[in-house]
Amino acid sequence: MAILNDSRVAPVVLDLVDTFRTVTDRHPERPAIVHNGTALTYRQLDALIRTAAQRLGPRPGAVGVLTSRSPGIVVGLLAVLATGGTYCPVDPTFPVDRQQAMLAAAGCRTVLAAEPGLPSPPGAPRTDLPGLTDLPDVPEVWPGQPVGPEDPAYILFTSGSTSAPKPVVTPHRAIEATTASLRKLFCLTPADRVLQFASLNWDTCLEEILPALTEGASLVFNDAAYSGSFPRFLRMIASEHVTVLDLPTAFWHEFVHHLAHDRVALPDCLRLVVIGGEPASAARLAEWCALDTARVRLVNTYGCTETTLVTHAVDLHGPLAPDFDAPWSATSRVPIGRALPHVIEEVSDEGELLIGGPSLALGYRGLPEATAARFGAQDGTRRWFRTGDRVSRCVDGLLVHLGRLDNEVKVRGIRVDPAEVEAQIAGHPAVGAVAVSGVTVAARTTLVAHVVARTHADAGALAADVAEYLRARVPAHLVPSRITVVPALAYTASGKVDRTRSHQQAVAYHQVIEPMP
Repeated sequence: MAILNDSRVAPVVLDLVDTFRTVTDRHPERPAIVHNGTALTYRQLDALIRTAAQRLGPRPGAVGVLTSRSPGIVVGLLAVLATGGTYCPVDPTFPVDRQQAMLAAAGCRTVLAAEPGLPSPPGAPRTDLPGLTDLPDVPEVWPGQPVGPEDPAYILFTSGSTSAPKPVVTPHRAIEATTASLRKLFCLTPADRVLQFASLNWDTCLEEILPALTEGASLVFNDAAYSGSFPRFLRMIASEHVTVLDLPTAFWHEFVHHLAHDRVALPDCLRLVVIGGEPASAARLAEWCALDTARVRLVNTYGCTETTLVTHAVDLHGPLAPDFDAPWSATSRVPIGRALPHVIEEVSDEGELLIGGPSLALGYRGLPEATAARFGAQDGTRRWFRTGDRVSRCVDGLLVHLGRLDNEVKVRGIRVDPAEVEAQIAGHPAVGAVAVSGVTVAARTTLVAHVVARTHADAGALAADVAEYLRARVPAHLVPSRITVVPALAYTASGKVDRTRSHQQAVAYHQVIEPMP
């Protein structure tokens, strides 16, 4: 195995909160956040963070922050980091049992609501954030606490082979090094206006929030971004003067189709579009290049939660793109790019991409065996994360993604282990056996489930019952879009469920639930 980028050394960077405070001192009256047209300056945001940090107190441990697309989520994030705590976002729309399981797995001592009125899980001590009219005694002395590079900064969850999600613990050195690299990759300046678009439950939102607010740029929240209407989306970009978009690849595919089909131009203010989460379609890329988009940078990114946001990137089109900025064929493989300056990479003899360096997470909290299986000293000295992704290297040095070495799939840009969904479905009392797999429908990956009813169970009602059962227990991205009741599953010679063959034989059956809303 050849070690690449071994000579790269992570830049020395300030703590994120210190960097934010430096930016605030330089640009106190610049808009830090614009929420549906209303601006919050860096000075005002700083005052809210100070007050929230004082309410939390020093060293609060892991704090579950109930998410909301509002300035409060940023206040909660930076206040937790300022106090030396560990940020853990929790979606208040998730089933209550799921929320409680996440809080327990992360070891959260308290819950912080990003917006008034958000319901919190029962039994969790709660702290409310201050409002702009609720700042009578803003602390003059910054209530922050010093943190070390290995101290946990945040905990996010990724899918695992059991019914419980895995809590990934990311330290300060990882998010600080990554944020510094992303500011340079995106060429951010205080004049930029970055749209907050990604789900607040996943790490992509941090690559929107943290680089922007540690550079003096403006972070834009706007309800029109999430309306599902591309015309409204484009009007919002223009009216809010958005310069940077960070989009899930699946959304970008549909966005390109709209632009090409309706012959719509991008707003003049837009200079950078970042995509990531799953492989980019060469056909959509060809359509994008055929549009009037040459002035806009299109950057493809790759990364895992365990390796902190983004580890690889490449300009696919626009003013900084290399020579392959030519018509793409529909059969081309779109590269995922080169390693960022803070990343060390290795490609194993089996073609698996391994990541090392300061961007690595500490591991999975409370799961030493899972941590040892994915994080290890492959060469006896350096710690690596096994991504599970197969890659090859082009002659120009760019990496191309060739698929997974395991059964994980990306659904809406979120990594899902079908075994987690299988474990949930297997808990239904009328299910005797289950197989879940990912299939591609209209250029999107979606989950499909095949279930075998227990003896004397009502097979005719089982598919709908399982769907209702899941909705009460897991987030929407873990609910299969199709559930098929089958007489039996296919098995391998070793006795394990064969997901591929089970799906192939299930298409012959007619008891299918149509795609659910």
